[in-house]
Amino acid sequence: MQDVLGMMDRLTRPRLLIRAARMGAEDYQRDTHLQRLLGYGALPRSAAALVRLMQSEAIVNDQRKADDAAYSLTRHLDLLIAMLGEARILRASQLTRAQKDEGRGAQPTLT
Repeated sequence: MQDVLGMMDRLTRPRLLIRAARMGAEDYQRDTHLQRLLGYGALPRSAAALVRLMQSEAIVNDQRKADDAAYSLTRHLDLLIAMLGEARILRASQLTRAQKDEGRGAQPTLT
């Protein structure tokens, strides 16, 4: 999971796209957004969804760079919004897991 989040952190996209995606991510709703982007059916976990979204976004970004007529700004923004939303969910679940582990504390060992 850390690797997926690291890949996400290293993405470089135009500043305006990222700003728009950040605004859109505030209203991200996993159930509706992911089903529209990934297809209907059981939703994958956040890490798997993020990988699939990143793969789709890379294709769309290549279209943008190539000035391809098939490029859709709306789709690109939808993918970036979903990526940011899933990354937030994944980071929050990792934080919750770390807090639970910390709450248990290390058990003293008998020597």
